[in-house]
Amino acid sequence: MRSETLLPIGKVDPGLRDASLRLDLLQVPAMAREAEEIGYDGIASGETKNDPCAPLLLAATSTERARLTTAVLIAFPRSPTATAMIAWDLQAMSKGRFVLGLGPQVKGHIERRYGMPWAAPLPRMRDYILAVRAVWNSWQNRVPLDFHSEHYNLSLMVPLFDPGPIDYPDIPMQIAAVNKGMCRLAGELCQGLRPHPICTTKYISEVMLPAIREGAAKAGRDLTGFDVVPSPLIATGPTRAAVEERIRDVRARVAFYASTRTYAEVFRHHGWGGLVDELHECSVQKRWEEMPKRISDEMLHTIAVVGTHDEIPGKLRERYGGVATALEWGMPIRTPGDRETLKAAIQELHR
Repeated sequence: MRSETLLPIGKVDPGLRDASLRLDLLQVPAMAREAEEIGYDGIASGETKNDPCAPLLLAATSTERARLTTAVLIAFPRSPTATAMIAWDLQAMSKGRFVLGLGPQVKGHIERRYGMPWAAPLPRMRDYILAVRAVWNSWQNRVPLDFHSEHYNLSLMVPLFDPGPIDYPDIPMQIAAVNKGMCRLAGELCQGLRPHPICTTKYISEVMLPAIREGAAKAGRDLTGFDVVPSPLIATGPTRAAVEERIRDVRARVAFYASTRTYAEVFRHHGWGGLVDELHECSVQKRWEEMPKRISDEMLHTIAVVGTHDEIPGKLRERYGGVATALEWGMPIRTPGDRETLKAAIQELHR
């Protein structure tokens, strides 16, 4: 799973907007071209304020070499067939550069934001991956669709709804994960894993990578070409003062994640398990302003990468060089000087 370089994966826009705002899709082609010109090896699109696939459809026609990844598409609100269809289109449009990144999401979001029934995520994700592949196999190899599992039963594919074969049918799949079960599933069935931003290098190395290897051994798979793509929390800026300002935001993010019991294993692995219960109680009582104060400097610097723009590339390489094949990250671009700084940072990671 090791690589000689850390391949930088940028967001669909290389820092050209306020991340708190909805992405202007009309600007995506120019943003995607700029990300590729700056030197990014890939472009990722998440499911926050936009559908994750729409920006990549635009990026597919405005870039030539960057791989395009949903990071991530939330699987369970969508049928496997619907996901198979948009992935098929993106793979064809990009001429083989698409990576389908899937995530399960937590119970509250599945039930209360998406309005879908909840089921245990690990067996459901296994069924989901296999169902998507069954649809692709039906289209590519002209065989009847015949997939049956606990969560999905697919047996109808008439010519009107069959797009047929494409030139690049082998679409890599990556899954987002925190806990060991999902990591084992990635090693067994997928081409990559996307650790949650809360996952530290210690946790990735001591918990996630061994679980990936267990899954691969179960399936008799070789992990050559398997990607591990963290999306680290980064507090950076051109000056120390700017870094300190960013630290406040990152500390609040860490506190929010620590209040989510789904992510508790990371904190327990570092001996911080009691904090999860404390912060969860704060979140239930909506005492949001208290939560960042509970995150110590030790926790902050263990989870996040902190430094000025010129320090960040070296810190990323030092921290992730032994556990990752690529990194999803970026820096804000507000001036021509910022653009050159980011370009130099990407070159540093490539070296």
